[in-house]
Amino acid sequence: MYMKEYTPRTPKKMATKIVKTTKSTHEEPVVRFIALGGLEEVGRNMMLLEYEDEIIIIDIGLIFSNESTPGIDCIIPNVTYLEERKEKIKALVVTHGHYDHIGALPYLIEKIGNPLIYTTQLSKEIILKRQDDFPNSPKLRFEMVKGGETHQLSEHFAIETFDVVHNIPDGFGMIIKTPVGNIVHPGEFKFDYDNEGKPRGLDTWKWVGQQNIHTLMMDSTGAEIPGHSMSERVVEQELDKLIKNAPGRILVGTFASLLDRLYEMVKIAEKYGRHVVVNGRSMQSNIEIAQRLGYMKFKQGTIIPIEDIQKYQDNKLFVFCTGAQGEPKAALMRIANGEHRHIRIKSTDSVILSSSVVPGNERSAQNLKDNLARQGAIIYHHKMLDIHSSGHAPQEELKTVMKLVKPKHFLPIHGYYFMRYRNGKLAEEVLGLPPHNILIADDGVVVEFKKDTARVTDEHVPAFPIMVDGLGVGDVGEVVLRDRLTLAEEGMLVIITTMSREGGKVLKNPDIISRGFIYLKDHQELLEEIRKKIRGIIGRIPHHQGLDADYIKTLIRDQIGQFLYNKTKRRPMILPVVIEV
Repeated sequence: MYMKEYTPRTPKKMATKIVKTTKSTHEEPVVRFIALGGLEEVGRNMMLLEYEDEIIIIDIGLIFSNESTPGIDCIIPNVTYLEERKEKIKALVVTHGHYDHIGALPYLIEKIGNPLIYTTQLSKEIILKRQDDFPNSPKLRFEMVKGGETHQLSEHFAIETFDVVHNIPDGFGMIIKTPVGNIVHPGEFKFDYDNEGKPRGLDTWKWVGQQNIHTLMMDSTGAEIPGHSMSERVVEQELDKLIKNAPGRILVGTFASLLDRLYEMVKIAEKYGRHVVVNGRSMQSNIEIAQRLGYMKFKQGTIIPIEDIQKYQDNKLFVFCTGAQGEPKAALMRIANGEHRHIRIKSTDSVILSSSVVPGNERSAQNLKDNLARQGAIIYHHKMLDIHSSGHAPQEELKTVMKLVKPKHFLPIHGYYFMRYRNGKLAEEVLGLPPHNILIADDGVVVEFKKDTARVTDEHVPAFPIMVDGLGVGDVGEVVLRDRLTLAEEGMLVIITTMSREGGKVLKNPDIISRGFIYLKDHQELLEEIRKKIRGIIGRIPHHQGLDADYIKTLIRDQIGQFLYNKTKRRPMILPVVIEV
């Protein structure tokens, strides 16, 4: 059972307010669509619709770093296009409370003029809780949204909302009423099934299909996956069996925002007399918010502080942990690495990884499992048992929605190119749409909607990723990131050369420092070759040219770099230092 009972909206219950439409200054109205993130990755979701002097934004998410972005905290959208037009921005619509849809808000909200935020109560509270970490951020303004309402965002844009099932409560989809027609953004969704295996909420999609839909945008994360969603009832049954039979402590790793699943596990823990420890600040905050808003209800004493964990027998403990993706600073990885203050793995511990692996996190998730297994934990994950159901609709559910909505154009969103390509192929198969009515556009590419047509244009706006590193936003670019990867993969060599200012001669053997490249004591012969090479480089410089330190450093960097590659087939970062005396 979901925390908030899902009640499909019927056509009679839906609001019927119609968006204002005034005559465009163009001969034919043109609405522009641009994604600033989310169309070439899983996460960093942010897109906008623009008409004349009005812009509405949908979501403002981030993506967390992985092995390819060392030292980076997170990656956020590039809002240069919006900064230059902030006076046109009329609204920010947040479809649900996952970080890949809200996480960039503290970094970007001031840059885009602090527009009014349209979202649900739970999403609002999660956003405000995160704002506590950003005390200098502007005071946010909200307009509350529920399924079945119409909200006028600006003169030419309105939204009519409907409830959807995801793996966090209070998510919604919407029909966006525009001067060219009705465009559907369904949020992120999957089907929920009753005890007889029948999908709930199809009446909502039937109603959407009766609204003469111009374009259907659709999440592509599950477009490669055949079949239907696994029912959360099945997941709950499998978790119940594991928890019932576990000999000692249970540690579960999952997403901090997977509140429906967390609540079901709290209820199962209560059923078997276990106390719950919530280990992870974001998870703790989300559970407190959900409890305060009435989405979670549990007995007093069910949740205990982690400091009291030693007061209870192992078979009476259930520990919720962040970090199922192997994030180095998260609770579960600190436990796996033996770095946690309160928890050390025991051979009787059962570890349940109740989440799938986000693309890009495969290696870190594998390291997590390896480290837990080395310490003797009993590990269960979604490929072994039915203990996770994705929040993203797979192929059969996507096709069902396509058939019910019957759009004239189809725009796959959210996901890598192949995911969106597969989603487009599903639309071609199910709807019989011609290829030119299926709009596959990357981040930053402008899509134009007219009343009877839609096309992907050749126009681009800045959409390259912005990296957040500590207090720096955007100061780590591709060059810095490439240097970090070089240091991680190839190492570094510092070459210190002391020269006479007058004669330009090398006064002593160059000093060489290696970090991550070679162990100097074992490679004395190579070091002497490098020194000989440096003396040769400097010796070939005509003395009458005088001492140009920058020129000499460039020669050393290029020629020693090539020499080392010929010798070792590796390219360490070369840092020449020239000292003039």
